Amino acid sequence: MSRPRALGKGLGALIPQLEEEELKNTMEIPIREIELNPFQPRRTFDQDSLNELAESIKLHGILQPLVVRKTDHRYQLIAGERRLRASKLAGLESVPVVIKDLDDRAVMEIALVENLQREDLNPIEEAEAYKKLIEEFSLTQEEVAKAVGKSRTAITNTLRLLNLPAEVQQQVMENKITMGHARALLGLESAEQQLYLSQKIINEHLSVRKTEELVRLINSSPDVSRETSTEVKKEARSQQSQLDPNLQAIVDDMTRLFGTKVRIKNSGSRGRIEIEYYSQEELERITEILLSL
Repeated sequence: MSRPRALGKGLGALIPQLEEEELKNTMEIPIREIELNPFQPRRTFDQDSLNELAESIKLHGILQPLVVRKTDHRYQLIAGERRLRASKLAGLESVPVVIKDLDDRAVMEIALVENLQREDLNPIEEAEAYKKLIEEFSLTQEEVAKAVGKSRTAITNTLRLLNLPAEVQQQVMENKITMGHARALLGLESAEQQLYLSQKIINEHLSVRKTEELVRLINSSPDVSRETSTEVKKEARSQQSQLDPNLQAIVDDMTRLFGTKVRIKNSGSRGRIEIEYYSQEELERITEILLSL
């Protein structure tokens, strides 16, 4: 079966290598001797899916061995937590494994890549995994991007989701709002505004495009607040001097290009462009994009 997405060189090639060695070096070890991976980025496992896998394991056994590494007196799981959990549900006492000698960084990267390949992580879990790689192993965003086969812009945009209030992050994790909605909310100045609009998205089933329009309205009208009615918002919109549609299209294009908030302040034939950044590394990324144009 083909994988959902390709990975970069280096780490991306490690998973296939593990699979090729499985049939040759598989051994059975007791489940009680296997510790869970402390670097597992995935927080939630669907119980119905685990039950289905457990039934399959009862009928056919484990078709793909787990990957572990040896600790002092036990084994630590590297890849295959769903299979391990389902094996316990199926009543197995031992499971087939391949033993690898890997350091903490490689274990964490493999756990992250395994979940990305299977599209098992929600955007917040993905962002937290990237953050952990950066903080625990002193990696740059560029190094993380190469490890997981994504662009640095994609890594930056995902990491920015962690700037949202915890309540909004939870809504993303529960699929109440999409990553597109969450990225639009990052354009708001305050957590209060983000919380208000995220709830409005859920209550009124707003599209990402409509959310982006409301973000622009709130930013252009500081007096718009939680108590502001729809009619007042419409009036505020009509009273505000709006950007020329051509300039607004430029703002939208630049926002997508730089992956951050962009403003054009226009006054007749003059004006200025403002591009926001939230770290030195993000400033360097934006600078590189500008210099490459």
